[in-house]
Amino acid sequence: MSSPRLRQGRVSETGYVYILTTVVDGRRRLFDDPVNAEVVIDALRHVERCGRSRSMAWVVMPDHVHWLMELRRGTLATCMNVFKSYSSRKLGVGKIWQLGYYDHAVRTDESLEHAARYIIANPLRAGLAENIGEYPYAWCRWDL
Repeated sequence: MSSPRLRQGRVSETGYVYILTTVVDGRRRLFDDPVNAEVVIDALRHVERCGRSRSMAWVVMPDHVHWLMELRRGTLATCMNVFKSYSSRKLGVGKIWQLGYYDHAVRTDESLEHAARYIIANPLRAGLAENIGEYPYAWCRWDL
């Protein structure tokens, strides 16, 4: 995740929709703990409250986060910095996140609902739930 190649070709435009993924340092399963998972959810909401993002879907997996969002203000780097800093301070357990993050700009011909479904179905593929809607640390703007 920390490869400089992740930054090659990165576009960071307000009004664009992105799928972002960030991973816990060492792939530790910090978010198996419900308290820790709720802190990360609060951090996602904090970024939105600050006016930097508009969340469309997210899932907090045991060792990573997927987030479908519209960038409302600033850059992706600033947005992720706010998210990571806020969650790290609230968790208070040392280094939480790997450096960097993965981003995918959602093209205009891609379906936002399809992207959201892919994100919230992540717990199914990982064997953490049997149906969409069962996993407690996933949210989507649409009823899928």
